[in-house]
Amino acid sequence: MTDQRVYIVDDDEAMRDSLLWLLESQSFSVTAYSSAEDFLAACRDGMAGCIVLDVRMPGMSGLELYEKLNARHCTLPVIFITGHGDVPMAVSALKRGAVDFIEKPFGDKDMLRLIEQCLELDRNNREKNQQGVAAARRLAALTEREVEVMNLIIAGKLNKQVADVLNISIKTVEVHRSRIMDKMAVRTVAELVQAVMRGRQ
Repeated sequence: MTDQRVYIVDDDEAMRDSLLWLLESQSFSVTAYSSAEDFLAACRDGMAGCIVLDVRMPGMSGLELYEKLNARHCTLPVIFITGHGDVPMAVSALKRGAVDFIEKPFGDKDMLRLIEQCLELDRNNREKNQQGVAAARRLAALTEREVEVMNLIIAGKLNKQVADVLNISIKTVEVHRSRIMDKMAVRTVAELVQAVMRGRQ
């Protein structure tokens, strides 16, 4: 699994340094950027971790950066840092999918708790994504006939009904069914349905 990192994006040098010190003292890997533009230039697919993002910055705002990251399908969880007057802006970001916002001045424990939540969310998202990729690979390995049989199985058809629809013997359906379960690495129809849903997302 890719190493997770906390990305701080804030034009306020004192805030950046304070967050860097806090997070490094807790053994987090941290990279800080002084502008939204700098982070956007450095942003790559496959980055793991979370972003701590100031809502209000000169040039591109935190909210504008968030919109651009969404357009790039960046899945890094985001925590917005807001000043007193920026809460409505942060609430608007929450509605668009940001994880949370924290108002200045904030306590170290509150920030650390939010970051832990975001890193956990990032881990879960990556795990789901990897499961989806693996399921898609397994689906691609099925023959055309196996896909036909599988679609009927997950539609709730019994072996005899599958045999009638495809005009093949029940024995042949059983062989296909066994191969499908092996190839998809599942044991039950419920697991097969979940694997197919992940693979077809």
